[in-house]
Amino acid sequence: MTRARHRDQQRADPVRVTVARGYEYERGQFVTFTPAELKALDVESSKIIDLETFVPRAEVDPVYFSNPYYIYPDGPIAVETFRVIGAAMTEAGEVGIGRVTLSRRERPVMVEPRGAGMVLITLRASEEVRASAFERSDAEIDPDMVAIAETIIKRRSGRFDPASFRDRYQEALRELIEAKMKGLPIKPKQIAAPPVLDLMAALKRSLAQETAAAKPRRRAAADRRQTSLLLPMSGKKKETAKPVPVTAKQSRRRKA
Repeated sequence: MTRARHRDQQRADPVRVTVARGYEYERGQFVTFTPAELKALDVESSKIIDLETFVPRAEVDPVYFSNPYYIYPDGPIAVETFRVIGAAMTEAGEVGIGRVTLSRRERPVMVEPRGAGMVLITLRASEEVRASAFERSDAEIDPDMVAIAETIIKRRSGRFDPASFRDRYQEALRELIEAKMKGLPIKPKQIAAPPVLDLMAALKRSLAQETAAAKPRRRAAADRRQTSLLLPMSGKKKETAKPVPVTAKQSRRRKA
């Protein structure tokens, strides 16, 4: 009886968990902050955009872009200011770099004219952008491969159309939800990864398909394993087989 009462008493006692905000400066070592200390860091939101400098638009690397916003003038006086600054930036080909306070936090921003209005893009800080680690190679590029790739790019050149972009995951998710609501059987789709092919062969296949689309004629069935210009890439730090390019000499030898 004594043990049972003791067990019931343990179950009745509430478990107290203390939640605190902090920063881990070493593994397992934290410095914590009180709500009052964090509150003191808040900055009141402001509608004023402080432009500190103007730079050529091409110098702003898009990797620093975070979130875009349309900005509008606040009152008749601001309308004229917007128009004057926008016209001047358009004429100079430059954009404004400055700061604005949003959601109690000061953020670096870029402001550029957009038609009759302006667009503000919040920027990432330098420490938030990781430097690229591309490997530099002095190896010569096969001119035949470059020529084929240029031909494919020219034939597929078009205009940027955001309306053509589709979130295929969301579309598939909606279809799954509708099927589940209707009680229909769910058939998982089999997704076959495209094979890693010889780059020269892939380029020639893409070029042949582009030529056939432009000038239809009777020919043998084409290999449809790679209908687009696919670029092999690695992911999740996993080693992948690298396609072996065919040199110009080897290409001529095969033709002969």
